[in-house]
Amino acid sequence: MGERLSELLEPIAAFFRSLNMPEPIVQWGHPLMMGIVVLVMGSYVAYAGWRSRITKDGEVAMKNRADHRKLAPLMALFIALGYTGGVLSLVVQEEPILESPHFWTGSIVLILLAINGILAATGFGGDKKEIFRTIHAYVGSSVMLLAIVHAVLGLNLGLSL
Repeated sequence: MGERLSELLEPIAAFFRSLNMPEPIVQWGHPLMMGIVVLVMGSYVAYAGWRSRITKDGEVAMKNRADHRKLAPLMALFIALGYTGGVLSLVVQEEPILESPHFWTGSIVLILLAINGILAATGFGGDKKEIFRTIHAYVGSSVMLLAIVHAVLGLNLGLSL
């Protein structure tokens, strides 16, 4: 399956290879950009989400909830685009896709983000909002923890190429 995916992406990868970009950009561009998204946006999205839950100040809770609602979908979009770029980067470098634990942790991050997005988009389950909001908070926190593992695996992958 990984070979088939590589074959499908090869025309796009060949185009990028033809640009003769410097090797450090090809190898480290994805990690740099995704590091910014996860560390800066992800940290703030998680902080704002938890702050809206635990603060006793209603005004602070509303501001943080609004920030979380505005930034979380953008963060998820950037992560999804970065995931696509990371897969393409592996094809450009002619590396196998599905053999990397970095690929699999990234895939799980996307699945968990989708679950959280669905929870939020459906209004957290109607009459059981508090339960679903709590699930949302812990799934989001799991995403951030898994993103750290993902970054370590990505660093190892980058150093091995």
